[in-house]
Amino acid sequence: MAATTHTVTNQVPPLVGHDVFATDRVLSEAVERHIEPGILPVALEELGELGRAAGSAQAQEWGAQANAHPPVLRTHDRYGHRVDEVEFHPSWHRLLGHAVSAGLTDAWGRPAGHVRRAAGFLVWTQAEAGHGCPLSMTHAAVPALRTDPALGAAWEPLLTSHTYVEGLRNPREKAGVLFGMGMTEKQGGTDVRSNTTRAEPLSGAGEYLLTGHKWFCSAPMSDGFLVLAQAPGGLSCFLVPRVLPDGTRNVFLIQRLKDKLGNRSNASAEVEFDGTWARLVGEEGRGVRTIIEMVAATRLDCVVGSAGLMRQAVAQAVHHSAYRSAFGGPLIDKPLMRNVLADLALESEAATVLAMRLAAAYDADTEEERAFLRLALPAAKFWVTKRCTAVVGEALECLGGNGYVEESGMPRLLREAPLNSIWEGSGNVQALDVLRALQREPRALDAFLREVGQARGADHRLDAAIKGLLTELADLDGIEARARRLVERFALVLQGSLLVRWAPPEVADAFCASRLGGDGGAVFGTLPHSLDLASVVARARPSVA
Repeated sequence: MAATTHTVTNQVPPLVGHDVFATDRVLSEAVERHIEPGILPVALEELGELGRAAGSAQAQEWGAQANAHPPVLRTHDRYGHRVDEVEFHPSWHRLLGHAVSAGLTDAWGRPAGHVRRAAGFLVWTQAEAGHGCPLSMTHAAVPALRTDPALGAAWEPLLTSHTYVEGLRNPREKAGVLFGMGMTEKQGGTDVRSNTTRAEPLSGAGEYLLTGHKWFCSAPMSDGFLVLAQAPGGLSCFLVPRVLPDGTRNVFLIQRLKDKLGNRSNASAEVEFDGTWARLVGEEGRGVRTIIEMVAATRLDCVVGSAGLMRQAVAQAVHHSAYRSAFGGPLIDKPLMRNVLADLALESEAATVLAMRLAAAYDADTEEERAFLRLALPAAKFWVTKRCTAVVGEALECLGGNGYVEESGMPRLLREAPLNSIWEGSGNVQALDVLRALQREPRALDAFLREVGQARGADHRLDAAIKGLLTELADLDGIEARARRLVERFALVLQGSLLVRWAPPEVADAFCASRLGGDGGAVFGTLPHSLDLASVVARARPSVA
């Protein structure tokens, strides 16, 4: 009979079997704030179903399996014919299928569609983030395709479908499709105007043949792609289907899959076009303008996705601290740990409130809101995605050594965290985009100032920060070198204004004191000790039935 060496004690139960949406008070409040009463009950029901699924043991197992068994490239079949297919673990397809059925590619045509979808994306990201890439690309392709009414009419019902159909075949035979994107090339990266992929016209019907190499092609197993190539009239946008209308495979040569730091469940590829059939989208020479709406929508998903990663990391940290005891009591009751948790919770709440405000601006679709997005979206993408890595790293440390092992799930979150800061334009690209908006679209600054001005007079630290931002804008000397500093201030002022208007007083007070008033340090856990930090932490705690 084996001897019992010890009894396991003081270990934390897994955070499983809870409603990820309903237990996120910040997100639930944002949904109720931004969705009108007539639609709200339906939205709450669908988000509740998704939240319970995201918090289930089943979804967590799918996420673990999809990452433990990354995609595999098959370039040829057994006979030597090129097939260029990517094989995924069944869990990947289950995650995608659940997401599509929940409407995470459907925002453009239904009431409050962007807020409903953003909330769902934030919730479901917490189950597994990698499959968010094809969801995001598929959702974001709609505005680009709408520039051509015929293409929009043919593809939009399939892109926004709530039916996931696995495998490549004629899109006309499928009830739903997924889309990817191919912009960057090895010689240019972000400088897409230096692309060398060529597009030779076939006829006057918008048909072309493409020749070139894409250094990063997102979601290569998708049914179609929006890509940039040099046509006779200049850089243009094209639709490249994987399967042609006659049912044959298009020339889409997958050369290799990228071996990435994180996001390992998702395939990112280098692909080659060699006489690849494509259909022009928009006008020749206006490819960047055509595809920019797709890029903007995916940038919003970067903000939402990062907010989801932050929320999951903070939820895990608070949950762990509530159950783990040390030095005579639960960690959550220790003043120093409470300070760290509260600081992390502030960052998570500010990210969520900002992400949902941007989604609401998409739903409003007024001239004022479009101007607001022109400045607020790149500023948010710059700041929130960068804060994500710091938040996840500190949250992991709250679990100590337990957080450093794969079984906790925290290492996967940490590997995923830098992704959204890099994809769809890194930090410098976002900062320069803000400068471009300031220089070319003065209405954007006016709309931004009207937004933050709604909170003026409510907190003296916010008022001072707004004044400081205006002073910074008045001095254009060396503006490009100061761009990151400026954009950081834009984001913090906007987050502060939203929290002052909508968050509990203890949250707004702590945020304004530490982020705007200078009463905080360079690391988490340096909030003023006199604040009501216990209430901030309690608000962030996920409950388990």
